[in-house]
Amino acid sequence: MKLVIKNIKELVQVETNPAKLVSKVSGKKMSELKSIKDAFLIIDKGVIREFGAMKDFDNAQHRPEAGDKMLDACGRMVFPCFCDSHTHLVYAGSREKEYIDKIRGLSYEEIAKRGGGILNSAKRLHNTSEEELLIQSLTRLEEIKKLGTGAVEIKSGYGLTTVDELKMLRVIKKLKTLSPLTIRATFLGAHAVPLAYKGKQGEYVDLIINEMIPLVATEELADYIDVFCDRGFFTVEETERMLMAGIKYGLRPKIHANELDYSGGIQAGVKYNALSVDHLEYTGDEEIAALLDTETMPTLLPGAAFFLGMPYAPARKMIAAGLPVAMASDYNPGSSPSGNMQLILSMGCIKYKLLPEEAINAVTINGAYAMGVSDELGSIAVGKKANVFITKPIPSVEYLPYAYGSNKVETVIINGKIQK
Repeated sequence: MKLVIKNIKELVQVETNPAKLVSKVSGKKMSELKSIKDAFLIIDKGVIREFGAMKDFDNAQHRPEAGDKMLDACGRMVFPCFCDSHTHLVYAGSREKEYIDKIRGLSYEEIAKRGGGILNSAKRLHNTSEEELLIQSLTRLEEIKKLGTGAVEIKSGYGLTTVDELKMLRVIKKLKTLSPLTIRATFLGAHAVPLAYKGKQGEYVDLIINEMIPLVATEELADYIDVFCDRGFFTVEETERMLMAGIKYGLRPKIHANELDYSGGIQAGVKYNALSVDHLEYTGDEEIAALLDTETMPTLLPGAAFFLGMPYAPARKMIAAGLPVAMASDYNPGSSPSGNMQLILSMGCIKYKLLPEEAINAVTINGAYAMGVSDELGSIAVGKKANVFITKPIPSVEYLPYAYGSNKVETVIINGKIQK
């Protein structure tokens, strides 16, 4: 049975040449957003089969038959679902007490030094069962799905021991089987240095390399490896050692880089062909030059910069130089307790001065690239997975980021199925 959506006010982010699909958009092309007004979309067996203008509907190759499901989207727009390429969605409980510490003026690093931050989440996770973690995480996945997210990357990193890192990754693996969302898993044992290794950071790096990575690979628990390469966390040398070990076991790098300082993390990411380098609050001319003409996606996390009161990455300068830009939620309990990609879209326009078209590209096709799924998600193209959402009646594409405080999504379709 096909799913046919008719009378779409505007079908946004379309690709009309399936033989030459775009994997990412960069520089000036980020301001281009192809769409079809007064359109139709035909979905069959979970994938996009055909789309076009309503004037051509009666001549559609895959036109509806008896028994097919018809949706009338009159006054509504259709977009590809958001691709959230950086989250820490599997965690145990919240950290609102640290939120109060932030209000009182303590910095991210000061809270971490007091045993808060990542170490606090690690303690909570250790004391939480795998079953309870799964329940909490499924609830969060359901929340972001209703807001229009169809694909999400989830990192470990709140374990910081071999047993607990594997526990997190097993939960993510289970989520892949239980949720309709496309999920990618990232091993982030190098998220922080546990208290037991204070003053012995090199030994913890050795543990990650010699014990954690081989076990993660043996159980096929991760798609990628990540390292927090920044001031007060892991050095460039340590980062490179861990990335090389991950690559040896088939894990492509993704890096937390330059959130707190000019750390060298961006350059390390490029050197080891990282799929993405993320955060990037401290990005200058050297970092931009390093990223040009590479396969590494610069990924901005507006929620974390906003919540922590940090500088915003120079997105306009990056795009002007010809770089692509993706945006993700960084959904986590300490520095970005929201997975609302509609809000991230709005922040891209408000805080980074992205045009709506640029911001939409950043959370769809470029987000898909940053999690390695742009061949099947991130745009409306024949043969791609049918992960789309239908908006409520809205006046324009620009309204999607403009109305930052409301949910503009009315219907979510994942793998061709309408979600409840």
